[in-house]
Amino acid sequence: MSNAPSSPEQAMIAARKASFPAVVRPDARLLILGSLPGERSLAEQRYYAHPQNQFWRLMSPVIGRDLAALPYEARLAALRAARVALWDVVASARRPGSTDAAIRDAAANDLSALVSRLPDLRAVGFNGGTALKLGRPLLAAHEVAIVALPSSSPLHTIGLAAKQPAWSGLAAYLD
Repeated sequence: MSNAPSSPEQAMIAARKASFPAVVRPDARLLILGSLPGERSLAEQRYYAHPQNQFWRLMSPVIGRDLAALPYEARLAALRAARVALWDVVASARRPGSTDAAIRDAAANDLSALVSRLPDLRAVGFNGGTALKLGRPLLAAHEVAIVALPSSSPLHTIGLAAKQPAWSGLAAYLD
């Protein structure tokens, strides 16, 4: 008997999706953690690639650079220069589509090991409720500020202006 999926929908559920490598430098002061890249990001192999995702616009005031106006590699370089690290809580999972609610069979990235290698780290910002729920327990042994952020996803529809104050507060950890 074959174990092959019997429909395209089952094939999507069966395929594991994996996060990207961490964007980090050893003296990072702030770590931003998402849950797992969405379909557009996975297709383009870029963090926060969906044009309606607000991540780059939300982070711009935090580091004082217009990240959205920069090419992708320059965005990552600007984050690193500002001592901001970027990664995801989920290393791999099964998930049809891009919604966090559909994440199944998740395997976590080794957040504790990463945080242990960042002696200057002051805070971890969790981009959305799923990242917070899955990631906070992995950092329980570390004395670092935990910041819950409203999701930058276009699926979290409260709007950029409502999200910005929480995100802008991250700048205090970079001083």
